[in-house]
Amino acid sequence: MPNPKRRHSKQRTAKRRSHDFLVPTGVSECPNCHERKLPHRACPKCGTYKGREVLAVKSEA
Repeated sequence: MPNPKRRHSKQRTAKRRSHDFLVPTGVSECPNCHERKLPHRACPKCGTYKGREVLAVKSEA
């Protein structure tokens, strides 16, 4: 197996790692209850998706 003959410089390593950061999750607002939710998913708070009820959500008591 070939191994590197020389070590990579700090600059070269940093250039390679410049895209290894975390991206914040894209969140949208539910048009029914205005809670934050993931896009293209049913709202966990009210259970609606595209204007209709798709999940049965228990009411908080």
